[in-house]
Amino acid sequence: MHASPLPNQPAGYVPDAVWSPKSNHGGQFAALNRPESGARFERPLPVGRHPLQLYSQGTPNGQKITILLEELLAAGHDGAEYDAWLIDIFQGEQFGSGFVEVNPNSKIPALVDQSATPGIRLFESGSIMVYLAERFGAFLPIEPRARAQTLNWLMWQMGAAPFVGGGLGHFYAYAPMKIEYAIDRYAMETKRQLHVLDTHLARHEFLAGDQYTIADMAVWPWYPGSLYGVYNAHAFLQVEQYTHLLRWYTAVGARPAVDRGRRVNRSNGAPGQFLRERHDASDFDALQR
Repeated sequence: MHASPLPNQPAGYVPDAVWSPKSNHGGQFAALNRPESGARFERPLPVGRHPLQLYSQGTPNGQKITILLEELLAAGHDGAEYDAWLIDIFQGEQFGSGFVEVNPNSKIPALVDQSATPGIRLFESGSIMVYLAERFGAFLPIEPRARAQTLNWLMWQMGAAPFVGGGLGHFYAYAPMKIEYAIDRYAMETKRQLHVLDTHLARHEFLAGDQYTIADMAVWPWYPGSLYGVYNAHAFLQVEQYTHLLRWYTAVGARPAVDRGRRVNRSNGAPGQFLRERHDASDFDALQR
């Protein structure tokens, strides 16, 4: 007696011998996704008056950079003044020629440091954070053990987040069909990651120990920020059970620079909670009026 066939979705699906893109496979980002890289249209990037030009959107990855920049300014590093230009990834603006020239991978965030000639082009959020921390000598300890711990957790976040965003977030919030196997697989891994953080933060004030660093700024928008925000999966994953993580999350979120940084380059939300572009510190004042 033959075993019953697996309940493939869609029913009867078997992978082709050689993959080819579908003409209509549904999903929120289906019209944007292609299997090749490169610019799709000509559009130069705008350039403002500050040394640092950020091209981004207020997703968890984008928030990492604006939080760091606001923290640098709050710490007195005037050279960290920046222009933050909105790149609307839902409209495909990351495929413009100017953006692709800075980041050939067509992902936000991207940054150009205009204080050098020619400007220094940076992409990948972790790379940008290390560059800025080293450039201003802040939020990345120089003591070897503390520095190692900071980079450990920064790299952990960079490697772990795709399971949350591209995995759980996609299949739970964005996919055109609910696939139990996919959601269960990524929910399992996301909860394991939350437990990793909760266990560590039971014994440490911040991720690198007793110092607030770029590691905290990188992890905060994702864990559990993205689960409360863009993916709305906090109840599904019972985030409230991770009490040590939530203690840290609340403490970091109470920092004024974090509150400012999380608002930048967002294009939706409650009035006063988002700032499409940021070109001066006074831009935040307008949100209160």
